[in-house]
Order: sequence, then structure tokens, then C-alpha cells
Amino acid sequence: MTDSHNSGQHKDREAAAAEVRRMWQPTPSWTQPDDNEAVEEKTEDADQPVDQPVGALSQDFPADSWAAKPVDQPAPWTQPQAGQPTPSWTQPVPDSAASSWSQPEAEDDEDEPQKSEDTPVFGGSSFQSQEPPTPPAQPQAGQPGQPGQFQHGQPSQAPGQLPQGQPLSPAAQHFFPQGIPGQQAPQQNLSFRTDDLIQALPLPREAPAERGVRSVLRLRPGTQERSERLARATAATAFRRPVTIVVANPKGGSGKTPTTLLLSGALGQARGGGVVAWDNNELRGNMHLRTHDTNSRSTVTDMLQAMPMLTQPDARLGDVAAYLRHQVAGQYDVLTSATTTYAQIEAKDFDQIHRLLSRFYKVLVIDTGNNEGSSNWREAMKAADALVIPIKWKSLSCAAAVQMLEELDNQGPEAQRLIRRAVIAVSNGPGDVNKDVEKQLRPYFESRAAAVIDIPTDMHIAAEGPLDHSALQPATRRAALELAAKVSEQITIALNTPR
Repeated sequence: MTDSHNSGQHKDREAAAAEVRRMWQPTPSWTQPDDNEAVEEKTEDADQPVDQPVGALSQDFPADSWAAKPVDQPAPWTQPQAGQPTPSWTQPVPDSAASSWSQPEAEDDEDEPQKSEDTPVFGGSSFQSQEPPTPPAQPQAGQPGQPGQFQHGQPSQAPGQLPQGQPLSPAAQHFFPQGIPGQQAPQQNLSFRTDDLIQALPLPREAPAERGVRSVLRLRPGTQERSERLARATAATAFRRPVTIVVANPKGGSGKTPTTLLLSGALGQARGGGVVAWDNNELRGNMHLRTHDTNSRSTVTDMLQAMPMLTQPDARLGDVAAYLRHQVAGQYDVLTSATTTYAQIEAKDFDQIHRLLSRFYKVLVIDTGNNEGSSNWREAMKAADALVIPIKWKSLSCAAAVQMLEELDNQGPEAQRLIRRAVIAVSNGPGDVNKDVEKQLRPYFESRAAAVIDIPTDMHIAAEGPLDHSALQPATRRAALELAAKVSEQITIALNTPR
């Protein structure tokens, strides 16, 4: 039973191989009969005498293309010019001296000029009366020499060209799933759409490491540097409209202002500018004490007084920047609150400033005060695309954050979605960590918010002076970049989620 089965498979394989060989090796043209030429040969044989030896060799070997061509046609360089004598050595040789294989076949060509018997030919002289040479007639369709027509004595396909588009039988496809060896695959429809061409481009190679031994050896970045690059790219996400990030915790001293400046600096460095930090305290905040006084001591009250001029259609970024403090290290601007308690910011004031800053900046990071009942605090929550809650692992700081989340949870679905996108920023100073509070409340914040980011203790922040982004520890800068990336990720989700 096994031998018969193997014998059957062997026969099928041999039959498939024979079919592929037959399709791969086309039948030579000289083995294919041509009815038209058979009729022409019979006609010529009837007109030609039997004992005439002209074209004997070409009749014996009709498959050779060189034997089917006339040999008495002179080369172009031997054609005499008009008015010039023809050398004697170019005179035609008598028929008696010509070999039989060099005699052309008798052809009835209407285009060939007929020689007159009265034409004088002086064989011994260098002059010969002769008409200008007639160019050879162009082959017509269906005549020998016409491309695309079958010609006697020439193969039907170019050498090395395999038959294309001939399907295989099911048995041959089983043994030769790739098709006939050497046969080109059918041409596919090419797409020249811009998106397809861009996707077909090779991806750019990853840049080598920028620090450490890997940078000296021009190696790929390590895991930590690669994660930083990913976070920087996420923080630089291009939003389809200006976005607002609110930093809020009703408890004073919980780290709202340092967190606002850290986040603004990380976003400014990643995005190359376009970020403004705004101290939205209803009375007097302390952001002017934590930033560098560059070229302006103007506050939010000064901007409100200049609002008619700044809201003109021809107002420019430079006009608005005159009321802001530019932080060079972080590449962001700062709008400080009033330095006195006589001017209180209301909801209408917040709306005017928010519209103005959204006109010239892409990202607004708003530092809020400690009064949840103030109108500007509530307006900031309504305008927020993302919420950052700074805490310390201390009882009062965490309790105020929990109460704020519960209050927002009761304000409707929009506030609930804002809580789910919130990011908790834990910034502890020296001696601020209470392990018991952290153990008890970290799971709670992780379940309510999108992420919990730990910012390590940095003595530059604890000094309570102007915060310079370039003076931070590397671990602090990495944590700030991680915070910026997570906030940008939540904003992207919010903008792409239908309400």
C-alpha cells in the first residue's frame, strides 16, 4: 500500500515537473509550421526553373535568418555619391565567379528599381551610369522583419525570456507553489498616494546616546535615556487648540507654586516655548518670589489695565510679553499675581486674561489659590483640560486634596472626568515624609487619579528662592519631565474623547 502510494506521488511530481519544463522552455520557432510561407515557397518554386542553383543553401537551411536576407545589396559606405566616379574594384562580380551560397533568392519586390538593358555600363572605366541608390523599403505589417510578427528562422521570444502569465495546473501548483522557476511575478498596481509613499520610506535611525560612555562610543542610548526621549516626545505633543492645566490644592504649603514652575519648565524645554505660568491667586500669591525678575515687574493688575490695547486685532506677542517674566532656563513666561491685597481677581477678570493668553500661547499652566469658593478658582476649574494635584505625605496636605476631590465629584460628569484624568504630584521637602500616611493614602490616590508621580527632594527647591530649571538635580528634572509627559498624555486623551 505504501509503495503504490509513493509511486503515485512520484508520477504526479514527474508530471508536474514535465509541465513546468514545457512551459519554461518555449517551443523553438523553427519547429512551428507557417502556412503563409509554405504557400509563398510553393509559388516561388513554380516560377523558378528546376535546374537553377540560386539560393540552394538557403533552401536547405530555411531556419537561418542570415540565409533569408539578400547578399547582393551593397553596404552604405560603398554607395557612390552623386557626380563621383565609382571605383573599378566595386564593380559587381560576374555570375560565373559567384558562389552558390552567396546568390540571393529570386524575389518579386515591387519597390526594387528595375535595371534597363539600354543602361550603358563601362566595366573598364571608372564611370558608370547609375541612378541614385533607393533606400530599402520599410517592412510592412505581416512581412518579415516587422516587430511583433512571427518570422521564419527567428525564435518567437527573446533569448532568456520565459513565458509570462501561463497558469499552472493544480498538480503543478502543489509541487511548485512559487510558480515556474525564473518566471517574473505579475506586475502589481503601484500606488502613488502621498500617505502610501511616506509610509514606504525607511524609518530614521535612532540617534546615538548623548551622555556617558555610550555617547563617546556612539552607541545606542540606554534604557533610562530612551525613556527620557519618549517622555520628551510625549510632552512635545502638538495639541489642536490651546490647552489649560490647573494646579490645585486648597492647603497652603502643599507645593502648588513649585509644581507649577517645574511643570512649566519641563513643558517649555520639551516644546521649545509657547508656555505661560499664571499665578491665579485671588489676592496675593508668591510666584513673583519664586521666579527671576527679568525685564518686567508688571502683574496681572497691570495687564487688566492694558486690556483694551492688548485685545486689538493688531496686538502682537511682544505687546503681551511686556507684562510677563521670561524664564530663560525653562523657556516659559510667567504672569504674577498682584503684590497687594487691594485688587481682587473676579471671574470676569479671569475670563479676559484666559482669552488673551490663549490667543498667544499654546499651553497655560495655572496656579490657584487656597479658596475654593472664590469665583476665579471655580472659573479655572471650568476651563481646565487637565488637573494636577500637588501633595506631601503629610496628614493635612493629603486631607485637603481628598476633600477637594470629593467636592469636585459632586459637581457633575464633567468634573468627574477631570478627576479621572488628574495627576498626583508628590513633592516632599526634607522631613516631610510620613510613611504611615503614604502607606494608607497612596492606594487611594492611585485608584482615583490617572497617575501618581514622585518628585524627589531637591535642596534647590527647598531653599525657597527663585527656581532655576538648570540648577535642579538630574533626578528632579527627570521627574518633572515625567510629570509633563503624563499630563500631555491625559490632555491628548481628553481632546480625542467625545463628550
